[in-house]
Amino acid sequence: MLIKRLQQWFWSPRYLYTVCCICGWVVQPATLNAQTLLKAQGNEPLVSVREEVWGHYQGQDIKRFTLSNDNGMQVSVTNWGAYVTSILVPDKNGLIEDVVLGYDSAEEYINDCCYNGATVGRFANRIAGGRFQVDGKAVQLSVKQTGGNKGNHVHGGEVGFNKRLWQAKLIANGVEMHYLSPDGEEGYPGNAQVSVRYSLNRDNEFTVHFSASSDKTTPINLISHIYFNLTGYQKRNIEQHKLQVNAHKIVQVKKGLLPTGKLIDVTGTPFDLTSPVALHRPLASMHEQLKLAQGMDKAHGGFDHTWVFDQYDGKLRYQVQLSEPNSGRVLDILTTQPGVHVYTGNFMNGSAKGKQGKLITFRSGVALETQHFADSVNHPGFPNTLLRPGQAYSESTVYRFGSKH
Repeated sequence: MLIKRLQQWFWSPRYLYTVCCICGWVVQPATLNAQTLLKAQGNEPLVSVREEVWGHYQGQDIKRFTLSNDNGMQVSVTNWGAYVTSILVPDKNGLIEDVVLGYDSAEEYINDCCYNGATVGRFANRIAGGRFQVDGKAVQLSVKQTGGNKGNHVHGGEVGFNKRLWQAKLIANGVEMHYLSPDGEEGYPGNAQVSVRYSLNRDNEFTVHFSASSDKTTPINLISHIYFNLTGYQKRNIEQHKLQVNAHKIVQVKKGLLPTGKLIDVTGTPFDLTSPVALHRPLASMHEQLKLAQGMDKAHGGFDHTWVFDQYDGKLRYQVQLSEPNSGRVLDILTTQPGVHVYTGNFMNGSAKGKQGKLITFRSGVALETQHFADSVNHPGFPNTLLRPGQAYSESTVYRFGSKH
């Protein structure tokens, strides 16, 4: 009888779960309703991934995945639009709070107005007139029919990647999502296989890795459109946040925030963020480039511009820091991308209700979108964004959270 019981226990999910955690194997215990993926390496704290059905869309499950480490950091993502829905991190006193804008339910993400945490593609930002050429052949993408961007292609089109249901699977320390963008979708040539991999580690580093391939030449510029507010749960706006960017140039824009093809030196301008600057200072400027991005603040405007990193070679480099003095929270951003587009929520008017019922208003968050430049397909001097058959698109961004007193 004793031998039989030992045999039963040996093959039980609880025993296998214990042995696998000790040995560092990946397991999915059958006894859990929500699947959990665990991985341990030496003394590294466990990173778990919890999967749950969060809602439904046209008869299919919308799933939410929560990544957690032993430091109390949690990141939640969903396969609807490959959104990042929350990032919970401690402040200088150990208080754990959510530091990104978003919503409380899957249905609200379906109806999202502002790309709050969305994966944007095929091509993020703007393409003038939705037109460009590939090897001498004209391509016409879908364009906005109304609003300030009327006549231009913006953030992948009317039904971009943020409005699609992605396929998802658990991986070690995270989740990977996949979407097949068919030939002709929003006017784009080629069947594009697109993946985004989200992972978390023991050092409070949240990594977003994009990869793609296509059977026809197509422009690709994938981003994670996360709005940060390091006060936690949107207690205050972002005007006291300090921002530093390792860039001495920005992409000059004209009406419609379309690039002119030229770069502007930031020295002596509100765009000089080469040392930490409280956002309220440059945003109060009357600079003409800021006025082009005016939304709710008709007197001044705001940031809706791309900073061009001083050092860019396609390798992962530290490029951006955002900090908030009261909470002490610090966000360092490392990326393989050539620039970061900074958007200060200039057009957020309170029409959207966010987490905990709080309205998403002017300056509620700041989006730090690591990316290639807008309209790159029409500016040969910009880094290339055309993906050709047989080539592999690969870009990574690491969001590293910490705090200081």
